[in-house]
Amino acid sequence: MTESTHLDRVEMSTLVYSVEGQIAVVTLNRPDRMNTLGGTMKPDLARAFFELARTDDRVRAVVLTGAGERAFCAGADIKERAGQEVRASDFFITQKVTHDLFRAIEEFEKPVVAAINGVALGGGLELALCCDIRLAADHARLGLPEVRLGVIPAAGGTQRLPRLIGEARAKALMLTAAQIDAAQALNYGLVTQVVPGAELMQQAMALASQIAEMPPLAVRFAKRAVNRGMQTDLDSGLEYERYAAAMLVDSEDRKEGMRAFVEKRKPVFRGR
Repeated sequence: MTESTHLDRVEMSTLVYSVEGQIAVVTLNRPDRMNTLGGTMKPDLARAFFELARTDDRVRAVVLTGAGERAFCAGADIKERAGQEVRASDFFITQKVTHDLFRAIEEFEKPVVAAINGVALGGGLELALCCDIRLAADHARLGLPEVRLGVIPAAGGTQRLPRLIGEARAKALMLTAAQIDAAQALNYGLVTQVVPGAELMQQAMALASQIAEMPPLAVRFAKRAVNRGMQTDLDSGLEYERYAAAMLVDSEDRKEGMRAFVEKRKPVFRGR
């Protein structure tokens, strides 16, 4: 592992973490295995998000992508799992670790942009579903093909995909093990933008930088309000919205934003 004094770049066994300005870039780095979620990928992801990006005050947004042009993440490493004998009771317990990790990424206080640079299948798509915004290269393919192997999407796919694209479309994808191209993913609302592969990171970084210029507290609470609202009834969501707005009303960033607007200058937000 190579770490600089300021943690601008950390090379782990399965991913690379780097900081560019106000953006942390997490690159899944197993291109020879299609960036599958094997080896130490899950603990490495936990470290990148919750030990590095969370504690670095410079970082105001995260871009998550994969190494190479073939794969964002092709899901579980089937070669690693094929010979494993797992009892149902053990799987039920151990799978909660994955659920907890993916849920923590979904609820991460700094916005996360997925730059889907190739196939995003199975657990790879489930990981992308935890991100706030998804951009895809025009050659990307996405799907939850687990039923073909006699299992189901078990890292949140059966829950997050219907919430995002609707029950019928999600069932059609899962029950047929279909893969869709980037254009169809855009039509479904699974991704928000499709760009040529050579422009993907430039576009993802530009979007993340635009978010990073916004006041951090407002961004954080807006994200949490949307996430909470999607999981509850309207009245409960509105109550959380009022709570979030109240938390911001006397913040330094709000005062700075108002002053800068009146003084016709660019605001300087400090996340306080």
